[in-house]
Amino acid sequence: MARIKGVDIPNNKRSVIALTYIYGIGKSLSNTILKDAKIDPNKKAGDLTNDELVAIRNEVDKYPTEGDLRREINMNIKNKMEIHCYEGDRHRKGLPVRGQRTSRNARTRKGKGKTVANKKK
Repeated sequence: MARIKGVDIPNNKRSVIALTYIYGIGKSLSNTILKDAKIDPNKKAGDLTNDELVAIRNEVDKYPTEGDLRREINMNIKNKMEIHCYEGDRHRKGLPVRGQRTSRNARTRKGKGKTVANKKK
């Protein structure tokens, strides 16, 4: 198994898909990285040579991924909470941030439903 940015990428998958195991790299960015590194996207990750892996690592280093990206996202959320903007308040209250309705759904953000006494009429 090859390690890129501290993540083991699976040998049995195509290199395009294997790169998406790294946080912050999706399919389109994976294709861009492989194109810039001049590597066939259909080649299995286990068949990559050491030179190809070094080329991929050099290309991946150009983008924010893994710990750096997670830290940046968390800092952005904390900043919004500190300045008391709408999104920050929604994060603080544990409600949906991007304008979704909360009267019927939003169970992912709000958690398990709480029973209200004497609700039936």
